[in-house]
Amino acid sequence: MFSHVMVGANDIEKSKAFYDAALMVLGYKEGVYDQKGRVVYIGEDTVFMLTKPINGEPASHGNGMTIGFKANSPELADAWFEAGKAQGGEPIENPPGVRQVGKRQLYLAYLRDPSGNKVCVTHVMPS
Repeated sequence: MFSHVMVGANDIEKSKAFYDAALMVLGYKEGVYDQKGRVVYIGEDTVFMLTKPINGEPASHGNGMTIGFKANSPELADAWFEAGKAQGGEPIENPPGVRQVGKRQLYLAYLRDPSGNKVCVTHVMPS
């Protein structure tokens, strides 16, 4: 459904260190800089990007917004959480763990990135 997600970052280097650590746990390669100074992470059919806002204003998080990444296991979700936390991610909500969402059980972990964006990793538990 989505082609890409781009988030604003006030400190590109700090945000890159956070996402490099957290996303490499999930199997993505280190982000690369494009010609405009943005950081790009390329997935199989998606792109995730970091950028300084083009209007020159400070980046800010979207209230009520969450960016979710997939994990293949609860262990990878925990590793993502720890890698992100080690690079300045701020734990939020409940600790990582299983939550009932309708009839599905999801293993979820939440952090705020260095710019305040709310990010999550999700593993759908087997039925």
